Amino acid sequence: MSLARCAWVPLENPNYVSYHDTEWGVPVYDDRLLFEFLVLEGAQAGLSWGLILRKRDHYRQVFDGFDIARVAEYDTMKVETLMQDAGIVRNRRKVAAAIQLATVARTIQQEWGSLASFLWSFVDGHTQQPSRRTMADIPKFSPEAENMSIALRARGASFIGPTICYGFMQAVGMVNDHTVDCFRHEELQS
Repeated sequence: MSLARCAWVPLENPNYVSYHDTEWGVPVYDDRLLFEFLVLEGAQAGLSWGLILRKRDHYRQVFDGFDIARVAEYDTMKVETLMQDAGIVRNRRKVAAAIQLATVARTIQQEWGSLASFLWSFVDGHTQQPSRRTMADIPKFSPEAENMSIALRARGASFIGPTICYGFMQAVGMVNDHTVDCFRHEELQS
């Protein structure tokens, strides 16, 4: 008998299944990984998450393992190199947004001690457990995601609207949006 999973998971795609089963919704407190997810969610805007999953390893390589300090120092030559790289989403605004986000993240780290402390403050440091029954019950964004978006944009970030922030919050375990019939829902409640 196969495990019940969220309806959005294309079972014929092992990469997607693995992402859902091992990563999506698992609480993340590592600044580098949180930054990675913010960048990838922004890169995904208007595209499929499957495309981003396929490009993820290459993103890690060309974005220096998502080292916040290193990405914040990227110059115009690095941007031009990235714009020639078919292994990433070659959208100049999204690449520039990733670099600006690194600058914002570095400032947040200095003010809050970590990017994690700042981002998790929008959910009071705890995973929200809404118990969604169906995909239709999952909102496009939440008040917490909207507040996160406003705070990040006020600091100079872009490609970071409420929908992107909500997708990020789902991915990094700030909200458990595995539907109640999914085997991961109960596993991630504790």
